[in-house]
Amino acid sequence: TLIGTVDLKYDDVSYATVHQSAFLRCGMMPVQPIKELWWFKIGASEERVYYYDPTSVDAALMKRARRSSRDNTSLEIYPTHLSDEGEYKCRIVVWDNTGNSTEPSVPISKEARMMLKVNVPPEKVEITHLTSGRNLSLRCKSEGAKPPVDILWTKTSPDGVETEIPDLTKTREIEPAGELYDTAEQIFYQLKENEMIAKISCVVRHHNTNTTIYKNITFVSPAIQNALKVTIQRFAEPVLYSSIENQDGQDNKAGLVKISADPGFKVPYNTSVTLKASAPGVFPEPRYLWWVGDQTGIAGRELRIDNLEEDKSYYVLAENPLGRVVLEVPVHITTSDYSQWNDSSRDGDAIVNDATEGLDTGAIIGIVIGALIAVFFIGFAVWYWTIRDGTQVFSPKKEKPHTIDEETIPFRSTEKPLLRTISTQTLEGRRSRREPSI
Repeated sequence: TLIGTVDLKYDDVSYATVHQSAFLRCGMMPVQPIKELWWFKIGASEERVYYYDPTSVDAALMKRARRSSRDNTSLEIYPTHLSDEGEYKCRIVVWDNTGNSTEPSVPISKEARMMLKVNVPPEKVEITHLTSGRNLSLRCKSEGAKPPVDILWTKTSPDGVETEIPDLTKTREIEPAGELYDTAEQIFYQLKENEMIAKISCVVRHHNTNTTIYKNITFVSPAIQNALKVTIQRFAEPVLYSSIENQDGQDNKAGLVKISADPGFKVPYNTSVTLKASAPGVFPEPRYLWWVGDQTGIAGRELRIDNLEEDKSYYVLAENPLGRVVLEVPVHITTSDYSQWNDSSRDGDAIVNDATEGLDTGAIIGIVIGALIAVFFIGFAVWYWTIRDGTQVFSPKKEKPHTIDEETIPFRSTEKPLLRTISTQTLEGRRSRREPSI
């Protein structure tokens, strides 16, 4: 813009980012000696921002304002606040003698107006999700930006290749939040069969502040420690299998399936137990299937076991589109409840009672002494009747004559063979008598 003999250079609109430096250009071409420099912010009234008099005063009426070192007439504001946005006016007073050095110089005032736009990058970005098998519903929300942000979605393969997701079904919402804007976008995506994805990203771009924010959802398959690939009749293909007894519980790796038991994995007889499965960090959210033996599986995160009566091993499948694992969960009985044997109201049940129940120590001692006295009198009576009859109960042991059992004598060859034949039965029946020779 040419005013008199001075050309003022300025921008109709200048942009700044909040908390950074704002630059409002108002320069002279050619450069002239300055008498005064004024900067105003125009609102309901003109608010003085800066004043400069080269003879005595250099005053910043706004503490964050100063003359730019670029040309000594432009204005810089640092740090920039959102409230700094608006219309500004610079007024420059110069000496002008129109090139005639014999005439006195005349002060000439020149003005220019411009707009300052303050941009605000997004303050917060969050992503939420809902899953059902292979169907994903993802929502990305950016808060506190000015102007509103742009959102796009990408997917990254396991080998690190990122591509934009095409043909998305999505909805977009922009809501004012004071002078700022919240932007939300929701998409619906179905994972293809055997599609392997490392992560899906919500990419928030704020072009005015050159800001890009990634918010990722990482795909993680369920995992277990010390796994073996086994074949289970319930499934057509082998699965990774392990037991909770092989999980050390110290690994914080995302995706490990964890099992908790209430009140515990070892419980008294006839106790009810609740088993609960979780897989922190797994995405998409896995589905769970419980079973024991050949019973039909029960779907859900929790399994309720009523009145456990014996040691049993339960199994849980954790599965999402990326993989599946099976964990064995043994539950043990720590003590047995035999109270049913003492229940006299049940027909056919044996009743076991303590023979000493209800007897104190004195009564027991009396019974023992009485038994000893009875034994003494019985022994005395036997001894007495034996003496009276003149017989001895204990007589000296007479030595039996030495005999040879013929069955044990080995056959001996003699000049005249023995002509007798005795059957085994006869030998056994007549061992104590000597057979006559034939």
